[in-house]
Amino acid sequence: MTDMIPRAGLAVDAALASFLEREVLAPLGRDVDAFWQGFAALLADFAPRNRALLAKRESLQAQIDAWHIERAGKPHDPAAYKAFLTAIGYLVPEPGDFQIGTQNVDSEIATMAGPQLVVPILNARFLLNAANARWGSLYDAFYGTDALDAPPARPGGYDEARGQAVIARGRQFLDATFPLASGSWADLAGRETIALADPAQQVGTTDKGILLENNGLHVEVVFDSSTPVGRADKAGIADIIVEAALTTIADCEDSVAAVDAADKLTAYTNWLGIIRGDLSESFDKGGKTLTRTLTGDRSFTATDGTAQTLKGRSLMFVRNVGHLMTNPAIRLPDGSEIPEGIMDAVFTSAISTLDVEGHGRFGNSRKGSIYIVKPKMHGPEECAFTNDLFDAVEDLLKLPRHTIKVGVMDEERRTSANLAACIYAVKDRIVFINTGFLDRTGDEIHTSMRAGPMLRKGAMKTSAWLKSYEARNVAIGLAHGLSGKAQIGKGMWAAPDLMGQMMVEKVGHLKAGANTAWVPSPTAATLHALHYHQIDVFEVQQALPEPAGLDDLLAIPLAEGANWSDEEVREELDNNCQGLLGYVVRWIDQGVGCSKVPDINDVGLMEDRATLRISSQHIANWLLHGVITEAQVLDSLARMAAKVDAQNAGDPLYVALTGNEDGAAFSAATDLIFKGVEQPSGYTEPLLHAWRLKKKAG
Repeated sequence: MTDMIPRAGLAVDAALASFLEREVLAPLGRDVDAFWQGFAALLADFAPRNRALLAKRESLQAQIDAWHIERAGKPHDPAAYKAFLTAIGYLVPEPGDFQIGTQNVDSEIATMAGPQLVVPILNARFLLNAANARWGSLYDAFYGTDALDAPPARPGGYDEARGQAVIARGRQFLDATFPLASGSWADLAGRETIALADPAQQVGTTDKGILLENNGLHVEVVFDSSTPVGRADKAGIADIIVEAALTTIADCEDSVAAVDAADKLTAYTNWLGIIRGDLSESFDKGGKTLTRTLTGDRSFTATDGTAQTLKGRSLMFVRNVGHLMTNPAIRLPDGSEIPEGIMDAVFTSAISTLDVEGHGRFGNSRKGSIYIVKPKMHGPEECAFTNDLFDAVEDLLKLPRHTIKVGVMDEERRTSANLAACIYAVKDRIVFINTGFLDRTGDEIHTSMRAGPMLRKGAMKTSAWLKSYEARNVAIGLAHGLSGKAQIGKGMWAAPDLMGQMMVEKVGHLKAGANTAWVPSPTAATLHALHYHQIDVFEVQQALPEPAGLDDLLAIPLAEGANWSDEEVREELDNNCQGLLGYVVRWIDQGVGCSKVPDINDVGLMEDRATLRISSQHIANWLLHGVITEAQVLDSLARMAAKVDAQNAGDPLYVALTGNEDGAAFSAATDLIFKGVEQPSGYTEPLLHAWRLKKKAG
């Protein structure tokens, strides 16, 4: 049981209260009593509003369920369906012509285009790696991945043949991006002979190289004959360093397992370390203890001879949780748990105020802004609630209006269908919209759960609603002035080991008009950065069409007329059960919210709660409509548990699922399926949190 202490009528975890008062409020010079009184007043206003919005979600869902049940067996009527959604307030009127008014936005968000990392905030080492991924070695990225069209490196020391292939590929990049006035980079004899076709692309020199710029991104060509690579290179080029992860999202939500005060304290402590600039993490590697810290800025001499610097780190967002969950870290005067999203808003903003008021070693935002990504909002009322909440947090912390910026994740169906109205609700603080296929598909299934059996997951990727969703997101963002002021993003590349495939496919995000897209690792960010040299996204955005209507977006992905074989059904069920078990067992037993989980074909995929939501909802849908039976599900779970056990055999912390079917992990997995229909919006958090808390309790 945690030690709770009183604060202005609230009961607050003692360690959390001490952290906030000593590490945050004291350096800010804020009056502690006044802060807690203000926080309590804020909660008295916003906690009931939060509950009312969740009740509105349930009311809308109940009406949609009833509509589908009443029409069971009848052909779907798109016109009647759209009229019904309008009548119940699920669809709202368009807000008309407007442009966002966001000001004081850092260039990494507003005017630059490049990769974006998302990293679990509970893992300090990963967080540091991501924050430091602003710059990456192109040579290392090619040498260590399948992005290079050459045989993999031979084990044991430096592989000379592969090294030469890396160098050749690097020269190809330089020739394509920074062509010389004559000849090829492959023919250079040294640093002194460089003359670019466009001299303006060279913006300066560094201690060991030259600094180039294309499409707003920098590249350093490093000359160093003292290294093995540079010594073997006739021009003495030792590496090509590219500007990569312009922005990083430190995630408090989908990629973490944070269920109590201790977990939240770790999250907030790590965020404080990022903001202050003193986060460090020591770890063992090859028998040596290494300590990782934040990287400093990069110095260079501009072409006019002046000394200049470039940021050495990603610009950091923090992703708060959505509106759904509560947390026992703070209890309200009536004894209920605090809405976790409100707690995140106050704590992460208070910590970020240290940056705004100049208390950080490096500084995050040069514009004095705080960047918060807000996930899983359902429609414009919930966006308006977030806007009002951020107003209140600014007042509590004595910050100028709209200091807190918001990223709106377009990942729920009601937000997609009312995206313009959602943007309008936060129009003076919005800096980000993006699409996320998995959560969006999970909500697609749950919203229309009673309409009939859904397509197989793979078929969803070619369905009408998904194509409309991806295109409308960009078009609506552009129509309301996000270009040049905010990010329009696309979702994650989930396979960190398949970089060659990523280099072929992920360029499509730029062609669709997205000026950022999620990547799973610093190496992936380095490689994905090449796409932004290849394509000028802002130029692409100018030629994109106007937003399309709602008809395709509202098309329900039903498997009408499907005649699946027994083998196809089993294949789909096994795929869902294996992915679900592989993720849940780490979440419940080890508190790992995001990791590279082997899929059913043993390909490592980055899994988080969004992937779990779609798998559990898909099984629940097929169960509800009789495509599969409970016996088939239990059989699949048993077989897939054995597979997951084998895949985790090398993990000393792993507890087998087989033979432990009454344990917390297997129980959570079965609950997610058999109680899936009744879960709010199909979310996995209520069941995951409950079983994780039981596991932690012993």
